[in-house]
This record gives sequence, C-alpha cells and structure tokens, in this order.
Amino acid sequence: MVIIAGVDEAGRGPLAGPVVAAAVILSDEKIEGLRDSKKLSAKKRETLFEEINNKAVSVGIGIVGEKEIDKINVLAATQKSMQMALGRLKQKPTLALIDGYKLPNQVIPNKGIIKGDTKVESIMAASIIAKVTRDAIMVEYDKIFPEYGFAKHKGYGTKQHFEALHKFKAAPIHRRSFKPVSSNLPTIVWLQETKRVGIVGEQLAACKLMAEGHTIISINENCAPHGEIDIISEKDDLLIFTEVKTFSKEQMATPELKIDINKLRKLENAINSYIWKHNINKDIRLDAMSVVLGKNHSIKKFEGIELNFN
Repeated sequence: MVIIAGVDEAGRGPLAGPVVAAAVILSDEKIEGLRDSKKLSAKKRETLFEEINNKAVSVGIGIVGEKEIDKINVLAATQKSMQMALGRLKQKPTLALIDGYKLPNQVIPNKGIIKGDTKVESIMAASIIAKVTRDAIMVEYDKIFPEYGFAKHKGYGTKQHFEALHKFKAAPIHRRSFKPVSSNLPTIVWLQETKRVGIVGEQLAACKLMAEGHTIISINENCAPHGEIDIISEKDDLLIFTEVKTFSKEQMATPELKIDINKLRKLENAINSYIWKHNINKDIRLDAMSVVLGKNHSIKKFEGIELNFN
C-alpha cells in the first residue's frame, strides 16, 4: 500500500522568524477548497487548517529558528524543517512528495514536484498548515516586537519593515545572515544612546519564555499609578508576571539583589490592579529574569519571588 505525504514550507524569504515546514498524509475524506496557501485569504486558510488537522491521517510540523538559519543557510534550514516534519508524522509514509526539489539524505523515498502546491492536494494541505503555523508564530512575536509590524507583514521585506529595521535596528529574531539585516545590527553603544537597553532585554526575556511554552499576553503593561509590569505570560493555566533587569556588561548583580522592598511593593500593587481590572481568578506567580547583553546574550530566570509583606 502506498502512503503519500505532501510536504511544503513557509518562510524562506522573510528577514525575520523561523522557516516552518509541514508534512500531511490525507485520508479519503474529501477536503473542499484546497489550493496553494498563497492563493487563499487568511480566513479561508485558517478554516482549512482546522479541517486538515481534523480529517488528515497525520500532520507533522518542523520549525527551524533564525539562529539555525544563520548558521547553516536558509536552504539547508528549509530542508531540515521538512525532514523534521516528516519525522513527526504518526504514520510513516512510503513516499514523500516535496514542493520544489527532492530532499537530500532523506530516509523516506521522496520526489520533488515543481509547483507541487498547485498540483498535488497533500502538498496544498501542507502549504496551508505551514503558512498558518508560521503566521501564528509571527503574530505572537508582534506582541514582543510591536514596533516592527510583524503581525502585518510576517517578517517579509515590506516598506514598513525596512523603515522599522532602519529606525530600530535588527531585533533578536531577525536573520543576521540576510543583507538588509546585517547592515542594520545594533551595537551596545547605540542601544545605550537610544535608551533601548532595557527594551531589548525585555524582548529577549519574552522570547525565552515563548520558547519555553509561555503564551505572551502583554509587554510593558501600564498599571498606573503603580508603574509597569515588564512581561505578563501564561503557562499551564498559571498567570506569570516577570520583572526583567538588563545589563550591558557582566556585573555581579542579580534580580534578587536589584528588586528591593519598595520595588516589590509597587509590583504587588501593579499586579493587584491588573488582576482587578481584568477580573482574573487563577493562580499567579512573580518571576524575575536577568539579561546581560553582549555578543552572546546571557539570560537567567528566578522563579517564585515572594510578594507577601504581612
């Protein structure tokens, strides 16, 4: 029996974010409206995304981040994401049909089909899964990096994106091996002069939380008159408030030493204000993170900062 998986990717061209691939084994159950994901509206893609996941025999997803893209190049990263997607199928296919060119060094026999996302339904399905998955990631990143407009352009090189890149320099999720990015890399001096050291530290901390499975709810939440909460996230039905301390060089300091009793009182008042405003009824936790900026950023997390002063 021949079991065919269609494979496609999203995100080879953008200046930021990961490349995402999907592998899909379709069932005999018909899915109406399958087309190349680029020819569908966002609403239609999302509807088909749910239908494919519900009706397909198996769906596998592979994600390769910007750091790996910079390390091995975008073509190799794309191939790696496709191999990951195939490896995550619950049922092993006997043949993989790849949009574009054949995958090298792949255990599963595979065949490349030029413009396969316009010819083969399983590849069309894979293109939709990959596109919707990647778009959702970029929308999440937009909460962390609102100045770049990722929710709108998804990291592609639009006029808005180029203008933001020039004004704010590259964000941590930009692909530094891509020329428009490599010519707009921030330096520590530039971050200090533009007062963005703290902002970048908070963004790096939020990215780490996102990678650990947190859903980012808000960055720099203003809880006047009590001040701001750096990061609000949720994981495992726990609401987590994170205070971030950023340094531009190695220092003998930790968030525990830097967050004094007065700051803790302000944080407690801000958190209580946020909980009351949003009518929240769930367990909460206060964490702290220290970020040291440099060629290789250092991030440390301290969980469960005590908030009771009674």
